Amino acid sequence: MKTFLRNNGLSVCFFLLFAAAMAGQIIFGFEEYNKDLIEEGASAVTLSSYLTTGHFIESTFENWESEFLQMGLLVVLTIFLQQKGSSESKDFDKDEEVNREPSASRKGAPSAVKKGGWVLVIYKHSLTIALFLLFALSFLLHFYGSLKDENQQLSLKGKALETASQYFTDSRFWFESFQNWQSEFLSIFAIIVLSIYLRQIGSSQSKPVDAPHMETGE
Repeated sequence: MKTFLRNNGLSVCFFLLFAAAMAGQIIFGFEEYNKDLIEEGASAVTLSSYLTTGHFIESTFENWESEFLQMGLLVVLTIFLQQKGSSESKDFDKDEEVNREPSASRKGAPSAVKKGGWVLVIYKHSLTIALFLLFALSFLLHFYGSLKDENQQLSLKGKALETASQYFTDSRFWFESFQNWQSEFLSIFAIIVLSIYLRQIGSSQSKPVDAPHMETGE
């Protein structure tokens, strides 16, 4: 167990933080949703029923969508774009390990590298593919949850429900998306620029403390 935690401490820590935050979202989202239902004269729902509501689905995947989008764009744009002095950027003035072509003869090379052909072609871009597929799935689930929640509110008010095609141009859905996208883009901008001038000793996301400001890369 000690070896496992040492080798996987970063992922374990963030998964536990995720689980704790998700539990908090469920608990307080459940209370908020039932409070709104009671105010509208409807009956409260159970916790298990809440997990299938548009309120929960929308609020969850609205956030996941923006996370996967910003990570996917960061992976892709750092291939072509540089920020002088940032630890988040490649240094285009020297050879970078990530730019070299994969070799099947390298010790411990993944099986996809050894197979070559179309398997290797896909594997060379697998991180980007996975992140954008997760973004697309989260986007669709966000849309589904948001539409379901909107129609729930319309139903409580005795108004006509919206179809998927009608809701796709609704300001609420796109407001939910852009309010999250802008915060993710701002956070990436902040780490790119702040890592030029600021340091954190011991972190893989920082340059060495004594590195010149204009030294690029970690």
